[in-house]
Amino acid sequence: MIWETSCRAEAFEGCKEKFVNMIRKVKTDVLVIGMGGAAEMAVLNAYDANPDLEILIVTKALRGKGGCSRMVQGGLNVVLHSKDSHEKHLMDTLKGGQYINDQQLAMTMVEQATPTIKEMETKYGCFFDRNPDGTVHQKPFAGQSFDRTVHKGDLTGIEIISRLTEQVMKRDISVLEEHRAVDLLIDTTGEQVVGALILDIKNGEFIEVNAKATLLATGGGPTHYRFFAPGPEKSVDGLGMLYRAAVVMRDMEMVQFHPTGLIIPGSVVAGSLLEEGLRGAGAHMLNIHGERFMERYDPEKMERTTRDIMCRSSYLEIQAGRACREGGVHIDASHLGAEFVEKNFPGMVSRCRQFKYDLARQPVPVSPSAHYIMGGAAIDVNCRTSMERLFVAGEDAGGVHGANRLGGNGICDSCVFGRQAGKAIAHYLAKNDGQVPESASGMAEQLINRYMKPFEIADGTDPFELRDRLRETNWNKVGVARTGSDLSEAIDEIDSIAGMAENARIAGLNTYNMPWNVWIDLLNMIDVSKMVAGSAMLREETRGAHFRLDCPDQRDDYGIFNIFQKRGANGTIRYEKKSVAFSFRSLDQCQKYKK
Repeated sequence: MIWETSCRAEAFEGCKEKFVNMIRKVKTDVLVIGMGGAAEMAVLNAYDANPDLEILIVTKALRGKGGCSRMVQGGLNVVLHSKDSHEKHLMDTLKGGQYINDQQLAMTMVEQATPTIKEMETKYGCFFDRNPDGTVHQKPFAGQSFDRTVHKGDLTGIEIISRLTEQVMKRDISVLEEHRAVDLLIDTTGEQVVGALILDIKNGEFIEVNAKATLLATGGGPTHYRFFAPGPEKSVDGLGMLYRAAVVMRDMEMVQFHPTGLIIPGSVVAGSLLEEGLRGAGAHMLNIHGERFMERYDPEKMERTTRDIMCRSSYLEIQAGRACREGGVHIDASHLGAEFVEKNFPGMVSRCRQFKYDLARQPVPVSPSAHYIMGGAAIDVNCRTSMERLFVAGEDAGGVHGANRLGGNGICDSCVFGRQAGKAIAHYLAKNDGQVPESASGMAEQLINRYMKPFEIADGTDPFELRDRLRETNWNKVGVARTGSDLSEAIDEIDSIAGMAENARIAGLNTYNMPWNVWIDLLNMIDVSKMVAGSAMLREETRGAHFRLDCPDQRDDYGIFNIFQKRGANGTIRYEKKSVAFSFRSLDQCQKYKK
């Protein structure tokens, strides 16, 4: 890895100190942005395919301590049992996605999950719960025709990330901790991503990283809503960077809300999840009257319905005045027995106790919580995007899950396509080895000037206030339930917030400057909000996670399509509807499939 350094000192009017911008330049073979399940699986597979590759990982958190993968409670869906099949897993996934999945991606996920999980145990040391006979234990999750969720208690993500991080460290792969990518770098042709501009959060320095191949795997993290499940360091960074780099995106209207986010008044962790396995084990959802209200919405599956239907049902109960006193609904596992709940869900029991709730013995208040974005970069099965040299895996990519992701398919997607990306990058570089490409002249400097601009403004807006306003706009108008008029108003409000964000003021030094980083988060949230609201306007039906109160029916006759979008040169978004390619299973087969 080649490191170069150039310095320039600039005094910014209105600042207390002179800022010295150290523009370090780094050249490497592979740049990996993110350090969750997708990123680490990619790194390990690329390295194992070619140990001579120079790989650089960039993560906002400390290694192994951040991201969404580590927060996975439930587990990973995979076909292991002789009575299960890839066909069943595929059809469950397509049915859950309400037919708009990319079937080639979905098929790749379900087929490759089996060898992936075996490699994770035998090569990387991830060890999952066992049955008495030594076989891997698999538990039920909503929306599945077979109990196929592999897990480590209800702390599966910690097991996966801890073991994968150990393997990354064992291979002595370079990691920049507490660094964040702020934008992708493009070459002079405008057709190749050649790295990224990185900010060292600790000292405020920028690093221009040029790479032969870049993998973006930051994990979406829809924290631009009032209630959200991902950790606070998540801020849809990857999706924002993809948008600004004019990468083709898809299905951005499909934002999944998890049905059981904890209601914790006044807490920054409000919205953290009680995972799917709790409902799979038999927990009940109750309104203020103690009624199991799912009898009204899905009497066949009840609480084991899919997440989109569960969220919609909870929302309608709340809107109908049947909310519990905390403002949501209750999840009740007490009838399962305190010993059973404490034994099988220790992580959730402990988390609830921190906030004076007793999950094992009493109903707990929950609300739909923004959890996952099914949309993202359009990719092929090898994680290649519309831009040369750019690969995307995990939640930053779209297509696998269609209109609704099944519980347990998220970390499955990350691990499988991380593995796919790592192998594909090694293969790509074996065929396309050469000089590290350069970014367009002056691009890094222009970006740095933009990101330093708030320090120049003497009297500007507060980024925290703008972020909170954006969250409320999205929650009320681009959230669980939507209407055309609300979406139109939301787009205007988002544009207004974007204008004010350009005049935000940041004070103090640029070292560990939290308001500055919140402002950068906000820029990504604004761009993603634009994509979500604009795409939602164009889907005038209800499908999966996209619930239109003014178009309440799923209209297969209206057309089974995906919405693709790309940022134009003038900053406006260009949209295109494309009919779904039923590559493996026909629409009729999907519609008639019974779990």
